[in-house]
Amino acid sequence: MDSKSSLHLLLLLLLSAATFSTAFNITKILNQYPDYSIFNALLSETGVADAINHRQTITVLAVPNGPASALSSQPPDVAKRLTSLHVVLDYYDIDKLRNLSKGTTLTTLFQTTGLASGHLGFLNVSHTKNPDGLAFGSAVPGSPLSASLVKTIAAQPYNVSVLEVSAVIFPPGIAAAPAPMKQESLARADAPAPVAHAPKASTGGDEEAPAPAVVAPKASAEAPKAAGESSPPSPMVASAPAHGDSLFPSAEAPGPVAAKDGSSGSRVGFGFAGLVGVVGVAVLAAL
Repeated sequence: MDSKSSLHLLLLLLLSAATFSTAFNITKILNQYPDYSIFNALLSETGVADAINHRQTITVLAVPNGPASALSSQPPDVAKRLTSLHVVLDYYDIDKLRNLSKGTTLTTLFQTTGLASGHLGFLNVSHTKNPDGLAFGSAVPGSPLSASLVKTIAAQPYNVSVLEVSAVIFPPGIAAAPAPMKQESLARADAPAPVAHAPKASTGGDEEAPAPAVVAPKASAEAPKAAGESSPPSPMVASAPAHGDSLFPSAEAPGPVAAKDGSSGSRVGFGFAGLVGVVGVAVLAAL
């Protein structure tokens, strides 16, 4: 019983970990509502669905099949930018939206791609003249509030909220968003320029390396000059060792040689003593 209970506990822990790692799946949520099949398919085809599922708090502004045809007719890169623009990076249900101040700006998933220039990655939400009415639009200056909030499709409080909007939010200039990518690619193409400077630094290092070798001969060249100047008076040569410490190591060098001789003699003595010991042991063994 103990082993079975421990196995059940382990399975529960694994299941709970799985639910925490994948808190929701936007594709499965929208699969339950065929009226949004085009929008749901675009989320999967463009990879926006994966980005949504990796978020912990998100709001999806889903477009029904009728107006969603404006998305499916776009090139794949433009369709991806538009679908990511309909994903708000926070949890908003209808009550929370109604409590927002007039003209609130919301950050979308498109803003995180690095392709949104200016205000392209933001949405404006504002109250309409209708009671409790709300409308969304691009935050690009001059853009209208083109999509009205219709209803709540699904909600998992404080994690994911799926709301229906009446139309596709199509900000001006979003189709030209690839321009920053081209500029970045050109900047990356110019990146090899620092590589050209790198050899200069290395050649400079090579030129500096021989410098000590040039200085060293000067020092050695000065030594003969000093010897040459002191060579006419021979007694001065004897005084030179007073500040020339290089002679002392050569005088001390025989010391280690004597030590080596002594060590070799001691080795001979030890070898002879060992031989005597071996002979003695052999004699005792013979007795």
